[in-house]
Parts: sequence; C-alpha cells; structure tokens
Amino acid sequence: MDKFLICGLGNPGDEYAGTRHNTGFMVLDAFAKASNICFEDKRYGFVAETSVKGRRIILLKPTTFMNLSGNAVRYWLNEEKIDQSRLLVISDDVALPLGEFRLKANGSNGGHNGLGHIIQLIGDNYARLRIGVGNDYSRGGQVDWVLGHYSEDEMKQLQPTFDTSVEIIKSFVLQGINNTMNQFNKLGKHKKNG
Repeated sequence: MDKFLICGLGNPGDEYAGTRHNTGFMVLDAFAKASNICFEDKRYGFVAETSVKGRRIILLKPTTFMNLSGNAVRYWLNEEKIDQSRLLVISDDVALPLGEFRLKANGSNGGHNGLGHIIQLIGDNYARLRIGVGNDYSRGGQVDWVLGHYSEDEMKQLQPTFDTSVEIIKSFVLQGINNTMNQFNKLGKHKKNG
C-alpha cells in the first residue's frame, strides 16, 4: 500500500497552542477532524493515520520542538519506510500575508528553523506547504510574533486556508506534488484590488 507522511510543524504544549508558529499543527488538526481520526502520543510526535482511496496517510505533529523537527521526520520516514517524495511538510511563513499559501516541491528553508533542521537531516528534496502568518512586527520582533497567539478575527480569516489545505493534502496523496501545485498555487494568492 502506498504510504505518505504529512508533517505539520509546531511546538508541543498548551502554551503554544493557537500560536502562529503552530499553524502546521492546526492544519493537521483540521485534516484529522475532517477525517474523523484522533492523534496518539507516539515516539517523537503525535501521530494519526487514515487512508484515502487505498493510500495510507500518516499525520505527524512532532513533539521535538520546532528547531529539532527533523528528528521526528527522519524517524517516521525510516520507521514506516516512506520515500522522501511522499513527504509533505506544512509550516508557517512570515514572508507571506496572513492566509496566503505556497506549495513547493523542494527548496531552501526560507529562514524557518523547523524546515532548516529537516533539510540538515534529510536534504531539501521534499514537498512543503507554507502558510502565511503575516509579518506585522518591528525589527527584532519576529520571535515574539511567531510565538504570539492568533486573534479570533485572524482565525476566521485562516479558516478557508485550513479548508483548502485539507484538500491540498488529499491531492498530494492522490496526484503528486506537481499536479497539486498546478491546481492550488493560483488559489494561494489573494487577488489584490486595483
């Protein structure tokens, strides 16, 4: 059976729940809710499993803390014998406006420590979905910003992005990264007026 690892990045613990840096966790929570499955506390992470049209999907929320996310990703890829081409990592991105998203087949870490650690351990040849959290902070304020909590309004604004992300995960599993990028990247950019 074809297997896929979908990893949402974030930090474990109640104090981080609902923070911008935990956007990856939130996407997986939305997917789990839509699929009616629950996470279990396992090695290096909270893990849930489901399948779509005969393809097995393993959802991973690392409990290693953001800067060591690669440990969890590498462990679960090896444990489940999943090829890197079947890994999708979901992270927050301060370079994108709130709610916008970008899907890429590979590339740099874009200054994201979680992606950076994964690249250190397994290389940069894996798909990633980056979700915009905006960057309304002054110089030197990035850490406080990403560890800050979303407001209720921001959560409302993000809901359509979470819904779309659930569809992106299914598409990635069923038709691969290139078709999924072609289909969804144009939706990821909000139309500007004028």
